[in-house]
Amino acid sequence: MSVSPATAPTRARLPRVAGRTWWVVVLVGFVGQLAWTVENMYLNVFVYDTITTDPTVIAVLVAASAVAATLSTMLVGAWSDRVRRRRPFIAIGYILWGLTTATFGFVQPSAGAQAALVVGTAVVAIILLDCVMSVFGSGANDAAFNAWVTDATTPADRGRVDAVLSVLPLMAMLLVFGLLDGLTQAGEWKLFFAIIGIATAVVGAVAWFLVRDAPGIQSSSDGYLRALVHGLRPSTVRLHPRLYTLLVAWAIIGTSTQVYFPYLIIYIQRYLRIDGYPIVLASVLTLAAIISIVGGRVVDRVGKTRAILPAVTFMIVGLVGMFVVRDMLSVIVFGTIMMGGFMLSTAALSASVRDATPGDRVGMVQGLRMIFVVLIPMVIGPFIGSAVIIGANETYVDLGIVKQVPTPWIFPAAAVVALLVVVPMLALRRLPQRVDAA
Repeated sequence: MSVSPATAPTRARLPRVAGRTWWVVVLVGFVGQLAWTVENMYLNVFVYDTITTDPTVIAVLVAASAVAATLSTMLVGAWSDRVRRRRPFIAIGYILWGLTTATFGFVQPSAGAQAALVVGTAVVAIILLDCVMSVFGSGANDAAFNAWVTDATTPADRGRVDAVLSVLPLMAMLLVFGLLDGLTQAGEWKLFFAIIGIATAVVGAVAWFLVRDAPGIQSSSDGYLRALVHGLRPSTVRLHPRLYTLLVAWAIIGTSTQVYFPYLIIYIQRYLRIDGYPIVLASVLTLAAIISIVGGRVVDRVGKTRAILPAVTFMIVGLVGMFVVRDMLSVIVFGTIMMGGFMLSTAALSASVRDATPGDRVGMVQGLRMIFVVLIPMVIGPFIGSAVIIGANETYVDLGIVKQVPTPWIFPAAAVVALLVVVPMLALRRLPQRVDAA
């Protein structure tokens, strides 16, 4: 029996993403993640190696930058909505972001200085500079660039795009570890920060010519101040319960990650004493990236929200394994599971949040995203990790100085936090499956 073309079963095809869109996503997104890698991981190592080993200082550094980044994203996000433009915020912001990143290496005490006043001054200076850098970086990347991605994509292709975006931090770490880590081990911090800073500024200049604003960017009729606080109103929460439930779930996963992430390199270097830690990190990041890219297509096909809990479960298995393992090969295996699960869960959450974003509040939602994805995790997570490290009280002696070192307990602590994601995910099932924005 023949089947007419109208009724023949066909395999659903995923819509194509424009080539220019991919260029912007990959180039602007990747270089932005290079700068965030420096700020989120290597700045902590820089402080640990050159200023102080007190884990509370690292926690304060992370929390302060998170506050600055969140405020900047809220302000720039609402501003870009109002003027219906993303390009100038991306381009100019990246240039200023790069210039401030290049100055990090100049903030450190002179060699051998241990006086409390000298160290304290350096701590204050690095925290302030980090906050300034976070203002420029978050305004350009978290507010304008992320809003542009929402403008340039549709619900049908966001799983793939966000899967690629979730891989970019791993690829950025891999490049930094492979090409620039030797500079940090040799103490060449000024050159290290300068290379990343200049690269970020150059891409900012390129973005001015490469980025094109979507023609139909919507904007609310509210004044700027009303638009700025719109997302914080209880009435807005009631109007978009799915959006806020997803953001709560994302905040839990982010907090879980921040329990161990600021201390990860230090843990591998100082506690596990793995000399070839760049090999470990490179292997983990490469394999996790493959998992995320392949999983992104699966997320689009099976459903974004349905993929969240399996991905988080995968991450928790990795966290439990990281608590147990000590040798290089086992760390690579469970580190891959941990990071692969994290990347898949954030890709699914990010795409789901884009789908639930009101079309006339895209920039404003980037500010909300920063509250839940950056501010809450980075204020709570590192202090949980710091408390765990201080409670374990593991130390080592370096040149006669007793230094505190992260312990494996940061991983089960992170797993316990991650388990809480079950609560908002169960609540999400009772909400209508509605997409707020195309």
